[in-house]
Amino acid sequence: MARPKRPVPPGSELPFARPERRAPPPSDHPGIAIARELSADLGRMRFAAPVAQVYNPLDYARAPGELYIERFARPGIEALLLGMNPGPFGMVQTGVPFGEVRAVREFLGVEAPVERPPQEHPRRPIEGFACRRSEVSGQRVWGWAQQRFGTPERFFARFFVWNWCPLAFLEASGKNRTPDKLPSAEREPLEALCDQALSRWIAYLCPQRLIGFGKVAEAAFQRARALDARITQPIGSILHPSPANPAANRGWAAAAEAQLAALGVPL
Repeated sequence: MARPKRPVPPGSELPFARPERRAPPPSDHPGIAIARELSADLGRMRFAAPVAQVYNPLDYARAPGELYIERFARPGIEALLLGMNPGPFGMVQTGVPFGEVRAVREFLGVEAPVERPPQEHPRRPIEGFACRRSEVSGQRVWGWAQQRFGTPERFFARFFVWNWCPLAFLEASGKNRTPDKLPSAEREPLEALCDQALSRWIAYLCPQRLIGFGKVAEAAFQRARALDARITQPIGSILHPSPANPAANRGWAAAAEAQLAALGVPL
C-alpha cells in the first residue's frame, strides 16, 4: 500500500524551478524510497536571504547517491554514523555523504552521471566527478575507513554513513550556511521533514547505536527518538571532521576512535 503523502510546510518551494527530469527507475530498496520521498518533500521548500542558492544532491546527483545506498545500506549494523548536511566539494558534487570525489570513486567504487541542477551558484558550480577540489571532511572520514578497515565491505558490515539533511545552503559569497543557522521559521519545518526521514532510516537499518558527527547530528537523533518511541538505542557523538573545527585538525582519526571506544564501539 502506498504511504499517505505528508503535509508540506506552508510557504514552501525552492528558490528555483525544478527542471523536467526523467522518472527514476523503480527501486524496492527501503533506503532509496526514504531518500526519494525526503528529496521530493524538501523540493517544495523556500529559503530567504542570506541563502542565495540551495542544492539538493538527492535530486540532480541521484544516480551515484542511490548507487551508494543500494550497495552499502543494510539492516543490522553496529552504528549509524550521521553527518549534518552536504559540503560544497563533497556530497554536493557526488551525492554521497562526505563524498570527496577521489574517495568515492577509488575507495567506495561509486561513480555515475551527475546532472546539472536548474540553477548554479557561480562560485560553487556543479562539476560532479570532474570536480578537482577536495573536501577535507570527506578525506578524513573515508580515509580513516580505508586505513582502519581496508575495504568498503568490511566498514559497511558494521556502519552506515548518512547525512541528516541532504540540502546545501550557500550565501551570495559562496559561503556555506549550515542548517542550524537558518531562522526558526525555515529551520523548524526543515527539521520536521529530516527528523521524520531519520526515524525511518533508523527503523530500516536497526543499528545498535546512533552516533553523530558533532552535536548537531546528535541532537537530530534525540529529536527522532522523541518522534518514535521504538528508538531506544544509545545516542552519542564524535568529533566532527570539518577543518573549521580546530580540534579536528589535531588528529581527527585518533580522537574519533577514542570517542567511539568510549561509546562502546571498539575498533
